[in-house]
Amino acid sequence: MTEILSEETRLRDEIVSIGRSLFDRCYTHGSTGNISARLSNGEILMTPTDASLGNLEGSTLSKFSADGVHIGGAKPTKEAFLHQCMYCERIEASAVVHLHSTNAVAVSVIDGLDPEDLLPPLTAYYVMRVGKLPLAPYFPPGDLALAEAVRERAKSSAAILLANHGPVVAGKTLRDAQHATEELEETAKLFLMLRSEKIRPLTPMQRNNLLQRKN
Repeated sequence: MTEILSEETRLRDEIVSIGRSLFDRCYTHGSTGNISARLSNGEILMTPTDASLGNLEGSTLSKFSADGVHIGGAKPTKEAFLHQCMYCERIEASAVVHLHSTNAVAVSVIDGLDPEDLLPPLTAYYVMRVGKLPLAPYFPPGDLALAEAVRERAKSSAAILLANHGPVVAGKTLRDAQHATEELEETAKLFLMLRSEKIRPLTPMQRNNLLQRKN
């Protein structure tokens, strides 16, 4: 029991720290975005509704049972199901970050991109940290129909871009999820900068070699 309490305290502090870092560096704004972490007993800590990631309090984070029932803390975000769907399909994941980051959202509204993999492999770190980025179709915020769309895509990818909304990224740790989300946002920024240029993405062989090294 002491170990669980110690783990929970550490994760609460880490969620607060990462939220502030993302907010201060303009990866999120206002009260948009949410972060969660899964404890070793399956319980989940999550940033609550209407909370700014730049001004979180560890003691008020929403807490869910391993079955997804709200059991403590402030009122949960209506996007809690996005996190729970990722955890259901990504068994290895211990954290999920969902942002409304500007460049990723911009990519999510561009017509004509490959919905199975939106961004080209521009850098090695994007391939290793994100890999594949499928698009989930648009549903209004809080619409549970989005749950099935996310769940289906989470079977093959730890990162999903929600149309006209933003990215949802799972990681083995909070830091892994944070870094992958940041890498996705920076790659989206590069992609938008280079749209009028002839680009030279990594080749399929280079990409596969990186994925094998990652695994």
